[in-house]
Amino acid sequence: MRALDGALPQFDVNEVHSISLRCGPEAAVQRALAAPAAPDRLTAALFRARGVRSGTTVQELFDWTGFETLTRSATEVVFAASGTPWRPSGGLAPFDAAKPGTVRVATDIRAVAVAGGCVLSTETRIQAVDASARRAFRRYWLVVGPFSGLIRRRWLRAAAP
Repeated sequence: MRALDGALPQFDVNEVHSISLRCGPEAAVQRALAAPAAPDRLTAALFRARGVRSGTTVQELFDWTGFETLTRSATEVVFAASGTPWRPSGGLAPFDAAKPGTVRVATDIRAVAVAGGCVLSTETRIQAVDASARRAFRRYWLVVGPFSGLIRRRWLRAAAP
């Protein structure tokens, strides 16, 4: 079972991105976590627009923005938080501290071995605590979702050897 399935088995919204790499799964996850959080100008501009610093690694970005590491192995890491990402401050809190009007967010970085290398992927899942949070998040995601996907795809490419 994937660690993400244990962390957030039911969700309202998710996105999955992957890339094939010519390295082992352990190396792929290490590269992904050490990759620049803003590997190019566009990603850096998106972070600046959100008020997020971009001169960090992917691992540092999750730590700095308030995500906690729920699970970590050589081939899979799950980061999670709760809050109101549609608000400028985000108001992130521990994953288990989700309360009415908030969402739970869980993201993994995972690699599985395949012939000739591995598939490195990231999946983000969001579960609203209540209907009000679900409506607010869906409105936010209409605008932010495509950019979130773009950033995650750029992270995966930055992990390529």
